[in-house]
Amino acid sequence: MAKYETMLITSAALDEEASAALVGKFKSLIEANGTIDSIDEWGKRRLAYPINDEEEGVYTVINFTSEPSFPAELDRVYKITEGVMRSLIIAHEE
Repeated sequence: MAKYETMLITSAALDEEASAALVGKFKSLIEANGTIDSIDEWGKRRLAYPINDEEEGVYTVINFTSEPSFPAELDRVYKITEGVMRSLIIAHEE
């Protein structure tokens, strides 16, 4: 098991419930394949540059522990999910 950190930026155009449901979907996916160590909701922030003509996004950081093969699957799901503007997954050195 390895430790990872993922940050995702979801569209600010989504209402509060839709945004929470989207993040909840990823939380349940991570919990099904590992354990969540911490979740940090940064909330709505202004982007450094427009992404898909949007100026703001909702930031969420999740620290988790999983098998080394899982982050590739998580990244695949991020890329095909409507509402996710950007995502990043990094491995923590132990």
